[in-house]
Amino acid sequence: MEIDPVTNGNADAIMTESAPTITPPTTTPVPSSRLSQLTESLKLEHQLLRVPFEHYKKTIRTNHRFFEKEVSSVVSGVGDLADSDWSRDDTVARLSSLVSRLQGLKRKLEEGSNVENLQAQRCRARIDHLESADVENLTEWNNTKLKRILDLVDIDIFREAKKVIDALKNREVASALTWCADNKTRLKKSKSKFEFQLRLQEFIELVRAESYNQAILYGRKHVAPWGATHMKELQHVVATLAFKSTTECTKYKGLFELRQWDVLVHQFKQEFCKLYGMTMEPLLNIYLQAGLSALKTPYGFEEGCTKEDPLSQESFRKLALPLPYSKQHHSKLVCYISKELMDTENPPQVLPNGYVYSTKALKEMAEKNEGKVTCPRTGLVCNYTDLVKAYIS
Repeated sequence: MEIDPVTNGNADAIMTESAPTITPPTTTPVPSSRLSQLTESLKLEHQLLRVPFEHYKKTIRTNHRFFEKEVSSVVSGVGDLADSDWSRDDTVARLSSLVSRLQGLKRKLEEGSNVENLQAQRCRARIDHLESADVENLTEWNNTKLKRILDLVDIDIFREAKKVIDALKNREVASALTWCADNKTRLKKSKSKFEFQLRLQEFIELVRAESYNQAILYGRKHVAPWGATHMKELQHVVATLAFKSTTECTKYKGLFELRQWDVLVHQFKQEFCKLYGMTMEPLLNIYLQAGLSALKTPYGFEEGCTKEDPLSQESFRKLALPLPYSKQHHSKLVCYISKELMDTENPPQVLPNGYVYSTKALKEMAEKNEGKVTCPRTGLVCNYTDLVKAYIS
């Protein structure tokens, strides 16, 4: 997707809490079913906008915090010079240092502004893309969407997530706590307990190492502030000070199990997806399961399943496993030999072994083999006259 350069625009206008609503253009009357299909399709595009939008907001917040910190430090430095009785040379040297610091701040702000502009362009490009959705060209739109799902990846945020996940798997919480600090406002708004769970796990690790004094100090500083909202869980974990990691007490034994780190990994993935409006399940899987739910039948899991059936492939079978079987209101039989639909014009015929094929396919086979037909599945050979006509209800 090509992105045309656009200006940063009004930051206040862009920094709204919800993504813009995309309304499909309708210049001429279109069938309601196609319009409904497009509308439902656009509802699934939430994360396409949310991901760059949240990344853009995070960059603005980071740049703003850095600016405030640096300016505050420089102003404080100037104040110290004014209030102190420095020599002329010392004063000039310190002022020169402050000027250099301001020049460095200017460079940082220019770099930050460029990054913000690029991220704003990314948001605008995606909005323009969604606004280009056309009911009259729905097939092309769906093809483009499939290519996006397969190829478009916001790699930066996934690298950020992988760094946190890898650290948690190595039983380290520093990266996860940094991520919580960077997204503190959003996590607080969603009433997330993730940071609290990280603090509890650090406390448990200190108890496991029998560093009880450190655990107490850590608990007072980082765990106690959560007492107002999570007192019951806090008391449960703090009580481990009276036990060792080898305890057999069921109530506390689970807290020392290493699978708690896996729980933290899963919890982080949930918080990460919630922050960026993503689904825990990849979008491609969701779309595939939607299609497989209409195709899943018991026959698709049998050895004789035709190669034309997606369920003949193991990967599709795994995706379809938790799905219910499709509800067929009318019987539909497709000939195994000709792949044509069997109906009143081409009725099914039953072989002595119980297998069913279309009249057209069996008649052509009999004409080529002196009235004999062969079951392609079992190898049974019989006369065409031995077949029994079946009826579709």
